[in-house]
Amino acid sequence: MPAFFALVTEPLMLLADTGIIGHLGTPELGGLAAASVVLGTAVGLCIFLAYGSTAAVARHHGAGDERAAYGLAISGLWLAVGLGVVLAVTLAAASGPLTQALSSSDRVAGLAQDYLVVSTLGLPAMLLVLAATGSMRGSLDLRTPLVVTVVANIVNVVLNLVLVYGFDGGVRGAAAGTVLAQWLAASWLVVVIVRRSRRARAPVAPRVTEILDSARQGVPLVVRTLTLRASIILATLVAADLGDVPLAAHQIAAALVGFLAFGLDAIAIAGQTLTGRSLGAGDATLTRALTRRMIGWGVVTGVVAGGVLAAGAAWLPHLFTSDAAVREALVPALLVVALIQPLSGVVFVLDGVLIGAGDGFYLAVAGVVVLAVYTPLVLLVGWTDAGFTWLWVAYGGFIAARLGTLWHRQRGDAWMVLGATHSAD
Repeated sequence: MPAFFALVTEPLMLLADTGIIGHLGTPELGGLAAASVVLGTAVGLCIFLAYGSTAAVARHHGAGDERAAYGLAISGLWLAVGLGVVLAVTLAAASGPLTQALSSSDRVAGLAQDYLVVSTLGLPAMLLVLAATGSMRGSLDLRTPLVVTVVANIVNVVLNLVLVYGFDGGVRGAAAGTVLAQWLAASWLVVVIVRRSRRARAPVAPRVTEILDSARQGVPLVVRTLTLRASIILATLVAADLGDVPLAAHQIAAALVGFLAFGLDAIAIAGQTLTGRSLGAGDATLTRALTRRMIGWGVVTGVVAGGVLAAGAAWLPHLFTSDAAVREALVPALLVVALIQPLSGVVFVLDGVLIGAGDGFYLAVAGVVVLAVYTPLVLLVGWTDAGFTWLWVAYGGFIAARLGTLWHRQRGDAWMVLGATHSAD
């Protein structure tokens, strides 16, 4: 439950920006869509900072080695800072071409660049939050990230309203408010991790070898995430080609899907933590039992999420836009997304279990296979001008392909490597 509430508050930052910016106008919403894809891709590629930390820390906790667990947590923070600075500088420098490529018009591209340039100031904070949260999950502390994210989201909403409407800051004001909230969350979590590391007598100075090793072990998860982000970029490119209204509708639909995904991911986070601990303790029987239980919960949460979305499909668009055309385009797409949610619940659970087991190599290969299946489906929507709803029908094919690859893997035993460490093969 703490994982659920912590996870659903994270995408609320994007939902808050979507709602606040959406009422400024359709071009502003389209600009947020393009900028969000760039930011989401950059942060998404670094999700291994959270997933890798969760699995590694959980294994060492399961084996009873607290000092090693917190040593890995600190190395994850140093790696997050370094990557964050590099990514921030790179994206700021390339913001023009990136936003132009993902936008439906020059006005949308200009607004997207404004939002993106300001947002890059928060990239190191975003990655610090990932690394710190992953480490805390690995030690079964899911309450601290919950408190921090709730406070940060409240601050985010207040700052955005003040900067956008009080000071007429537009999309730049919304980005600035989110950046400040992100640094608040990052600073809070880092202080907690450092204090706990000192109590466990773990070193807090940077250890280059361990930092580089953490980066190397994250490569398979980067590949896995790259395939996921590539699918999102493809969908955004097709939506942009369809016009301003489909692109704006796509931003709202993607934000809502992201919100549901984070909610469903609560069981996946449990899967990462509990799988890592049970395998670290050498208990294969418990690992199997936990996997079966979490698959059941994945189905239940997926059905609930789909039912809630279907019930709210007619009125949810009104929260994010005043454009009747955008609202009209959203309703059938949201109903399609609602039908997909039970499958998504199982996909997220199995993904979490295999991440917790350190099965990154298989996840990378599976991601490439799924992308190969999804690419012709989404491009076909653009080539045939099938319409915005069919873009989300293609997303259903993406989820089905992921389910097939993950279900096949969990039926075997190759992913269940016992002990405090895991070597990918």
